[in-house]
Amino acid sequence: MKEIKIFSPATIANLSCGFDVLGLCLDNIGDEMIIRKSDEKGIRITKIFGADLPLEAEKNVAGVAALAMLNHWQTDFGFDIEIYKNIKAGSGIGSSAASSAGAVFGINELLGRPFETKDLVQFAMQGEKLASGSAHADNVAPALLGGFTLIRSYDPLDIIKINSPSELYATVIHPQIELKTSDARSVLKQNITLKSAIVQWGNVGGLIAGLYTNDYDLIGRSLHDEIVEPLRSVLIPGFDQVKNTAIHNGALGAGISGSGPSIFALSRGKETAENVALAMSKVFDEMKLPYEIHVSQINSNGVKIISHD
Repeated sequence: MKEIKIFSPATIANLSCGFDVLGLCLDNIGDEMIIRKSDEKGIRITKIFGADLPLEAEKNVAGVAALAMLNHWQTDFGFDIEIYKNIKAGSGIGSSAASSAGAVFGINELLGRPFETKDLVQFAMQGEKLASGSAHADNVAPALLGGFTLIRSYDPLDIIKINSPSELYATVIHPQIELKTSDARSVLKQNITLKSAIVQWGNVGGLIAGLYTNDYDLIGRSLHDEIVEPLRSVLIPGFDQVKNTAIHNGALGAGISGSGPSIFALSRGKETAENVALAMSKVFDEMKLPYEIHVSQINSNGVKIISHD
C-alpha cells in the first residue's frame, strides 16, 4: 500500500470511577486521516481541515506519535499526513487521541503491520503527552482496540479489552466552551483519603463486573466518581443539572467525559439514549449555551480503514 484513508474514533475516558485507566470507543464520531508514503524521510503534516493546529510534526500530536514510531522502525522513506478534524480540540472526547492513534495505526498498516497494538498505544501516548503533559492511555487504548479498555498497569503497560454489552449506548453533550486537559488536571489533588480510595476502587471493580456480566444496573451503580468529578465539575456550567436530568430520564449513570467539558451518559437501548439526549439538550437550551450532542453505540473495533491504494 502507498496510501491509506482511515476513520479515527472519538472516545470517552475515565468513565467516572476510572481516572486514567478506563475508556470506551465511540462509533459515529471521529476524525478522518489520509496517510501517504513519501520518498522524503520523516513525517510531514501537509493539511489540517476543521481546526487551527500546528503543521510542524514536532508540535502536532499526530506528528509526535508518528515520530516516536519511526524511532523504533527505520525506513528509507517517509509519510505525509492529512487530518480532517471532526472532533474539536478541548472537547473531552479524545481529539488529540484520535489524531495520535490514527497516525500510528495508518503508518503501521503502510509498513506491513510490524507493530502490535500494545506498541501502537505506547507510541500514541507520546502524542497525549504533548497535548496534556501526561502520557496517559485511557483515550488512545480504546481508539486503537475498540470497546472498553482497562489499563491495569502503565509500567509495564498492561491493557485489557472488554467487550461492550450489546444494548449499551452513549450520549455525549459538548457545551461550546474549551477546557484544556492541562488546566483540568491542575485542579486535581495529589493525595486522597483512604475512605475515598476504597469507594473508588469498589466502583471500578463493580463497573468491570457489570460489563462482563451484562448487568446494566450494576454498571449504573458503579458510575460514581468520588475523587475527580467533585473538583472538575465546577469548571463545567450546568454540570449537576445535566447529570441529574440524564439519570432522571433513564440513563444508567452520567459523568464528565475525559477532562471535560463534555458530559457523557450511558443508557440501555438506543431509544433511552436518544431520550436522554433530548433532556440534556433542554438544560443547555435554557441556559442559552451552544452545544453539540451525539448518541452512539460502542465501537468494538477502534480505528477503521475507509480505503487504501
